[in-house]
Amino acid sequence: MTQNGGMTQDLFRQDAYLKECSAQVLRVDEHGIVLDRTVFYPLGGGQAGDAGLLLLADGSELRIADTRKGKDAEGRASHEICHIPAPDQDDALSKLKQGEAVTARVDWQRRHRLMRFHTTTHLLCHLVPQLVNGCSITAESARLDFSMTDPLDKEVLTEGIARLVAAAYPVTVGAISDAELDANPALVKSMSVQPPRGTGQIRTIRVGGDQLIDFQPCGGTHVANTSEIGAVVVTKIEKKSATTRRVVLGFAA
Repeated sequence: MTQNGGMTQDLFRQDAYLKECSAQVLRVDEHGIVLDRTVFYPLGGGQAGDAGLLLLADGSELRIADTRKGKDAEGRASHEICHIPAPDQDDALSKLKQGEAVTARVDWQRRHRLMRFHTTTHLLCHLVPQLVNGCSITAESARLDFSMTDPLDKEVLTEGIARLVAAAYPVTVGAISDAELDANPALVKSMSVQPPRGTGQIRTIRVGGDQLIDFQPCGGTHVANTSEIGAVVVTKIEKKSATTRRVVLGFAA
């Protein structure tokens, strides 16, 4: 990484449906490929990083296996986003030069599955109004760990998710100020991940219109309406500790 750190414009923050964008290569090094703008979501907040490909100027493709947040010289998170090439992409990588124009194209099928699962975790926060102390969202499954001792019922939660999906609630991106969050600390439902600060504005996700289903700070990607989630079911409930219940989600067969 460069010592002063650059910035990648994160287009996915306001429009998770962007499948590709034009971009310019800022740097290529052992950490990955840094672009001036991207539609690729980096690993964070429990959500897996995006995969996809870069279309190069000569028409060749460079496959991206993962996306991560950059770090500065002191190891702190920077405003750069690093696109991690697949292991067998050395030939294509050798062609990539600083300043080159590329097209960044996300693996949309995989991303959409992540969006559907991530939005479902917000529905779970409505159905299980307890603090969350762990989260993982992949393209194959998702889980939330709730800080609680009471048992949970798999069928009841699956039925609850189906009801909220069928109700077709809108899902909207917004923002609140640091001061607003300080005045309403209960909006943060995660014990393990705190919303990023420093810009004065904190991104929020609201599920519901006149009827509020969920509202909390969140930096991930989501579908625009709960009806788009489709058939997501609770596949397992585990007692991870005396005070933790894990809910695992999957797509219905």
